[in-house]
Amino acid sequence: MKRAILILCAALLMPLAWAAEPQPVDPDRLYRLTSELRCLVCQNESLADSNAPLAIDLKNEVRSRMAAGESDEQIKKFLVDRYGNFVIYRPPFNAATLLLWLGPLLLALIGFFAVWRAMRAKGAGSADDAAGGVDDDRAETGEGAP
Repeated sequence: MKRAILILCAALLMPLAWAAEPQPVDPDRLYRLTSELRCLVCQNESLADSNAPLAIDLKNEVRSRMAAGESDEQIKKFLVDRYGNFVIYRPPFNAATLLLWLGPLLLALIGFFAVWRAMRAKGAGSADDAAGGVDDDRAETGEGAP
């Protein structure tokens, strides 16, 4: 009788043991997704390349969510909700990230404008020297006077 109860309990607990086992995760998918995510400690490394303790915890979180059947977009949404747009390398184009997306273009335009103005000012100064600035200098120093 005891043996039958023991077998019955083991049979009832077996599905729980199988459910607790981690499901295998596609390593290529895991690497691809963690490469799109930023390490919150290192900030210049992807989650895939970082060995910081927090990065390892986040990789384990991503792995467990993959094993639970979540899509890449669901996992990214979870991380963005928790850590903000900073956690993904390619944040969405919206009002909150407008300066992030357009900032480099604005800086490049300001730089081109500054260079254009400097070249224009230098060109105007050279034209003045060629037109009459040389004669004025000679007149002041007394050169070229009869």
